[in-house]
Amino acid sequence: MSTIAVVTGGAGFLGSHLCDKLIEKGFKVICIDNLLTGRIENIEHLFLNENFTFIKHDVTNFIHVPSKVDYVLHFASPASPLDYLQYPIQTLKVGSLGTHKALGLAKEKKAIFLLASTSEIYGDPLVHPQKEDYWGNVNPVGPRGVYDEAKRFAEAMTMAYHRYHGVETRIARIFNTYGPRMRLNDGRALPAFISQALKNEDVTVFGDGSQTRSFCYVSDLIDGIYKLMLSNECEPVNIGNPDEITIEDFAKEVIRLTNSKSKIVYKELPIDDPKIRQPDISKAKEVLNWEPKISREEGLKITIEYFRKMLITD
Repeated sequence: MSTIAVVTGGAGFLGSHLCDKLIEKGFKVICIDNLLTGRIENIEHLFLNENFTFIKHDVTNFIHVPSKVDYVLHFASPASPLDYLQYPIQTLKVGSLGTHKALGLAKEKKAIFLLASTSEIYGDPLVHPQKEDYWGNVNPVGPRGVYDEAKRFAEAMTMAYHRYHGVETRIARIFNTYGPRMRLNDGRALPAFISQALKNEDVTVFGDGSQTRSFCYVSDLIDGIYKLMLSNECEPVNIGNPDEITIEDFAKEVIRLTNSKSKIVYKELPIDDPKIRQPDISKAKEVLNWEPKISREEGLKITIEYFRKMLITD
C-alpha cells in the first residue's frame, strides 16, 4: 500500500520542491494550498502524475482527507518579508489556526507531523551561531512579529500535541534558502539582487551591508527535510547552510556572477532586521547525518539562469 503525505503550502517555493521529492521517492502526495502566495506554475508539471492530487483550500479551515494519511507536512505560510508584511493577519492565522488544523489531521490519522518552522524564531539573535537550545530575541509587536511569533506559536502548539496527544512530531528550523521557483519580487535580498543585476540596475543593500546571512540551496534543504521526516527526532532541528556571508559581499558576488554593470546603493535598514544569521547544524549532522553539499557559487549559477529565463518570459 502506498505511503500518503499531505503537504500544506505545497504550491509554494519550498512546498513544491518537497512535493517533487516525495513523488520521486514513491509517495502519494496530496498538495493543499489556497494560492495566496503559492503559484500553480510550481506544481502544474505534477498534474498528470497519478500519485499527485491538488486541493485548493485554506488550511485555517477544517482539513478533510478521506483516505489514510501517513505524514502531514505543514509548509503553509507567507514566508518572505514582502508577503507577511502585506498579509499580517493571514500569516498569524496560518501559524496558529492552520497549525492547529494540520495537527488535528495528523492526530485523527495517526500520522507523523512535520512543521516547517524558521530561523526567524531566533529574531535578532544575541547568540552566534544559533543553536536549537537558544530561545531567541524577538520583538512581538514589531512589523516582523507577525511571522516570528506565528512560527513560535506553531512550535509550541506542535510540542503540545506531541506531549498531550502523543502525535509524532518533527520541527525543521529552516534558514535562508534559495533556488528555482523563488519569485522575482518576493522582497528577499537574493531574488532582488539577481533581478537588479540582470537588468544592470542599482543593487539595493539595506543598512551598511555588514549584516550576515547563510544561504542554503533548495535541493540540500529538501534533502534535510526528508531525512528529518524519516527520523525519530521530535524536537527542533536547524536545517541550513552555515557558510556565512555579509549582505554587501553577497551583493558583490551576485554582480560578479551575472557579469553585471550594476552598482550597489545603500538604503535604510528595515525595523528589527536581524544583524546576524548562521545556523549551528551540529544536531542535523549527528541526528540526521545531513549537511549541505551545494556551494553557494554553484547554487547561485543555477538560480541566476532560472531568473534570466523568468525575466525573458516576463
